Amino acid sequence: MHKRQAGFTLIEIMIAVVVIGILTAIALPSYNGYMMRARLSEAFTGLSGAQPKLEQHWSNERTYAGFDTAAGQMPPASQNFTFALTTSSASAYLLTATGRNGAAGFTFTLDQNGNRATTAVPSGWTANAGCWVDRKEGTCAQ
Repeated sequence: MHKRQAGFTLIEIMIAVVVIGILTAIALPSYNGYMMRARLSEAFTGLSGAQPKLEQHWSNERTYAGFDTAAGQMPPASQNFTFALTTSSASAYLLTATGRNGAAGFTFTLDQNGNRATTAVPSGWTANAGCWVDRKEGTCAQ
């Protein structure tokens, strides 16, 4: 009696490798896009959270100036973004989130009228002066 050997043939292993390669080619870009949107949400959260604080500062002081020097007012720097009050006066401000690390190349702004803009994006992305971009084609975050 002959015993039949158990195991996989080379063709079966190569088919499995091809299937894994195809799945990786489809899944990896989607995952990378998801991770970038998660990084960008750090900027959106920081800017949106500072807006009511800026309005409260204006209500108390009748100026936006000095907001960035008041303790605990500015959003703290995150792993992927730093925040700065790039312009401030009695009646106007421009709050900026600048990307670093995994979000390098992005710059988002928010002004006293609530206008959102994406003023800088990395290569391959489309900027939008009317919103905060969260996808390569320049669509807006809601």
